[in-house]
Amino acid sequence: MKALQFTATGSVDNLTLAELDVPHPAPDEVLVRVKAAGLNPSDVKNVLGRFPYTTLPRVPGRDFAGVVEQGPAELIGKAVWATGKGPGFLRDGSHAQYLTVPASGVALMPTSLSFAQAAAIGVPFTTAYDAIERTGVKQGTTCLVIGANGAVGSAAIALAALRGAQVVAAVRREDQAHALQAQGYQTLLLNTGDSLSAQVNEVFPGGVEVIFDTTGFWLPASVSALANFGRIAIIAAPADGQVDFPALALYRKGGVLIGVNSLLYDTTQCAPMLTDLGRDFDQGLLHAPQAIQQVSLDDGIAAYKAIEAGSSEKVVLIP
Repeated sequence: MKALQFTATGSVDNLTLAELDVPHPAPDEVLVRVKAAGLNPSDVKNVLGRFPYTTLPRVPGRDFAGVVEQGPAELIGKAVWATGKGPGFLRDGSHAQYLTVPASGVALMPTSLSFAQAAAIGVPFTTAYDAIERTGVKQGTTCLVIGANGAVGSAAIALAALRGAQVVAAVRREDQAHALQAQGYQTLLLNTGDSLSAQVNEVFPGGVEVIFDTTGFWLPASVSALANFGRIAIIAAPADGQVDFPALALYRKGGVLIGVNSLLYDTTQCAPMLTDLGRDFDQGLLHAPQAIQQVSLDDGIAAYKAIEAGSSEKVVLIP
């Protein structure tokens, strides 16, 4: 089978298009023919060596949608999707024509989604799902999502709105704000960290209950915009991992800081999340992603390099 593979880290140039044997599933696993596989920034970072637990040689790729060819009888021939820690890091991943995963780590794919749409959902939506769940977003919760134009941010505002939250989407550019307003979201055009509190208080007097910073750059400013007993969720940090953080201000507000890391969940733990999300997609409560760039697996290395160079396109690799 064709697969992307790296035998050393440190550069995307270490990624090659290889010819590998089709893997054999263990008794508790399934063999999936990959129909589409999401390409996430974390896959690029994996090849660059940002995850010290990755074992080599390795086929990268976390997200996928495909058809079960071997495994439990009730799953053979079924369209499934999956995401989670394991594929791409500790075992060969989805940027290949086939992969094996635990049978408990796949969920039946929603009938309303194409394979490419399903493959684009895994990491962004399970990350947003975890953030919304752990910050306690519910009916009436005031919620600010910073970076709402990105893959995780757009998933977060959709999931928060689905729970009945009062959602404000925060972005840096006017064109991004206009696009979100056209979707029915109230927006905040971010200015500077010093002005964030005043901007938020114009919308939510006294501060906002939940802030989800998907960028890693607004954490210190978020504390000033937080309501008493509020919660801040973050998924990113500056490159050196260090932030000058106003801990005293957070303490005085009784606030909570929550780190959201989708790689804390393996495929078996992510499968119930995908089942919940799939039901919402099939019921029309969530809308399928549309802005997807489908790229042949043969051209996958170029897609990796484009993301490394800063492209924000949502890429799905098609074997």
